[in-house]
Formats: sequence, structure tokens, C-alpha cells
Amino acid sequence: MEQAWRHAVSVNVRSRRGRRPSGRGVAGVRALVRGLSILECLAGERELSLTQLASRLQLPGSTTYRLLETLKARGFVAQSPETGLYRLGIRAFEVGGAFLARWRLHELALPAMRALSADVGETVNLAVADGREAVYVGQVEGPQLVRMFTQIGARTPLYCTGVGKALLAWRSEQEVRQLFDGVALRPYTPNTLTSLEALLGELARVRAQGYAVDREERELGVRCVAAPVRDRSGQVVAAISVSAPPARLSDARIPEVARRVMAGAGEISVGLGFRAAPL
Repeated sequence: MEQAWRHAVSVNVRSRRGRRPSGRGVAGVRALVRGLSILECLAGERELSLTQLASRLQLPGSTTYRLLETLKARGFVAQSPETGLYRLGIRAFEVGGAFLARWRLHELALPAMRALSADVGETVNLAVADGREAVYVGQVEGPQLVRMFTQIGARTPLYCTGVGKALLAWRSEQEVRQLFDGVALRPYTPNTLTSLEALLGELARVRAQGYAVDREERELGVRCVAAPVRDRSGQVVAAISVSAPPARLSDARIPEVARRVMAGAGEISVGLGFRAAPL
């Protein structure tokens, strides 16, 4: 396989330039091909270990590790702090849509998001987690004259947003503590939770009720209700939220909106292959 690859590169370069590629050029292309092969492997699986990747690519473990560290540094690969397993990183989505294309997340979520927006009359957002931040990857704007708008690709802290808390709540306490170890929780508004213990208590409430609420914790004048989206294995892979001013998302209205948001998130989860355990 390696011989055939070298021949193909050599023929291609000679046909374009009339000369053989330098050894350095071949090594650079080979590293690129191997890096792309790692991404292709991870696109076909939820998570893989270093040993599994090295075996599938028929590469030395040391070479595979170096490639993974480079991809990790660029955000194309992420590594679980608990298991050490590797998965696709959010950067794959940001530069080419590979992350969402593989999961078909945006495509599957859009009908449910449109229906939810029409139902509650407000803007609906779709977000995924990347480190300690949520990245907005989809939006359906509400019909209101004054509506809540978030730019696609925008990032926001997990600890003080509805989608962020929905993405965090079903992780283990140990993982949440590791994620925020030594991190100061910035008080964006007087309502922001600024201690890890307060955040953990809030996440327990989110798990118990099945949805998260942002009561102007990130931005004054903006409230959100969010629910988790799960994949085939039951893992939380995204969150959807309804955003509105406090006057349109009052405490009295939150439970009803939350019920509809959870129903929308459940519909998307089913599209991703999730099946809830029978009662």
C-alpha cells in the first residue's frame, strides 16, 4: 500500500512540474494523508483508543500519537479526560461541516426546531459542547419583532447558559470538576453562578427536571429554556433551547415551554437513533 501511494504521488507531481518531489515534500504529504486517515477513522466511530487507531492505520503507536497530538492542538480531535479515548473535535465542523454531516445533526434537527419555533413563537437554537464552551451550530428565528439572535459559530460558556447546562448536566460530577478545576466562573450578570458547588447543585436540578433554565445568567434581558439531545448510545451530544425576553418567558410560562422543548429534543434524539428505556 505504501509503495503504491509513493508511486501515485511521484507520478502526479512529475506530471505537473516535470520533476520528482523532494523527500521533504513526500514526507509532508504522507503526514497529511495519515492525519486525514485518522479523521476518517474517527468519523466512522464514536470513540477509539490510540491502540485501535494505530492498528487500523497500520502505523507505529508513536507515529499515531504524534499525529493525534497535532490534530488535538488544532481542535480536529478531542480526547476524553476520563477514558483517554479519541473522537472528532468541533474544528472539523467549523472548517468543513464534517462533524455535523457525519451525525446529520443539523439536517435532523431542523424540522423539529422549525415546529418548536412556530409552536412557542420564539427563536430556537442548537448547540454542541467544545471544552468549557457551547458552540451554536443552528438557529430558527422566531416571528416576534424583537427576537433573540445568536450568530452561528458563536461560543458561550457552558456554566451560565441554558444549552450549556443541558450539555453539562448528564456528565459525571468528577468530569465537571475536572473541566472547571482552577477556572474562575466569571459573573456576567448578578444572576450568574460563580462557584463550582452552586453549579453542581444547579446541574442536579437540571437532571431531576429534564431541562435547564438560563435566568439572565449570561445576558440581562435574555432567558432560555434548554433540553439535551441524545445519540444512539444515550450520550448527550447537543442541546436545543428557546430564547426570549423575560416578559415573554416568565416563571409561569417556563414549565409549558420546557415541556415543548423536551419534546422537540426527544424528536431529534429519535432521529439520531436514541431509544428511551421502557418504563
